[in-house]
Amino acid sequence: MWLPVLGLLIGVALGLSSDLTIPEQYSNYLSIAVLAALDTLFGGIRANLQGVYDETVFLTGFFFNIILAASLAFLGVHLGVDLYLAAIFAFGVRLFQNIAVIRRLILTKRTDSKQK
Repeated sequence: MWLPVLGLLIGVALGLSSDLTIPEQYSNYLSIAVLAALDTLFGGIRANLQGVYDETVFLTGFFFNIILAASLAFLGVHLGVDLYLAAIFAFGVRLFQNIAVIRRLILTKRTDSKQK
């Protein structure tokens, strides 16, 4: 469970320590990709806490979500419609739902361990 979190922390540390800049025209794609990756990360943590974690599902979901979100943004750019906003909304809602479930699972486990 902590491996994805460790990877996220290492990635953030590497990103902050580098001088890499992303061109403004790719900012929508990057924001959607990061949001999709965070959604998958918290979904993996949720699945682990529920005891149904599957590494294959996690990895395929990670790459599929990123590719789907970037493709939606790309299609929106070519159609002249801000479709990336739909992806941001969808992944944002899922992200907050996963965080809420994780919080409830942790509180339930903590309450159960105190009662024993």
